[in-house]
Amino acid sequence: QVQLVESGGGLVQAGGSLRLSCSASGRIFSMNTMGWYRQALGKQRELVALITRGGSTNYADSVKGRFTISGDYAKNTVYLQMNSLKPEDTAVYYCDAEVNYGPSYHYWGQGTQVTVSS
Repeated sequence: QVQLVESGGGLVQAGGSLRLSCSASGRIFSMNTMGWYRQALGKQRELVALITRGGSTNYADSVKGRFTISGDYAKNTVYLQMNSLKPEDTAVYYCDAEVNYGPSYHYWGQGTQVTVSS
C-alpha cells in the first residue's frame, strides 16, 4: 500500500500565496507521475498540475502562470506553489501519485482545503 500525506492548505486572501506539499510512503518501487487535482463544491475533480519523473509538467489553463509544480522523486515528494490566488481557486486539493509496479496504479491523498477569500 501507498500513503500520501498532504499539507499546506488554509485560508488566504485573494492575491496571496500558499504552498502545498505531498509526501508518499509505503511500497513504492518507482513513480511515473505525481500531481495535484482539486474539487470545488458541487463540481467534478479536475487536474491542476502534474509532473513526470523526467520533469515534464502539465498545467490546467486556469492556473498557468500562477501555480508551479515541483517534485523530488528521490524523496517521493511533490509541491505546488500557488501565487496570485483567486476566490475561484477555492477547493479541496488532492495529491495523486502514479506508482509503477509493472502495471501502474494511482493513489490519492485525503485532500487539503484551500479557501481564498475576496
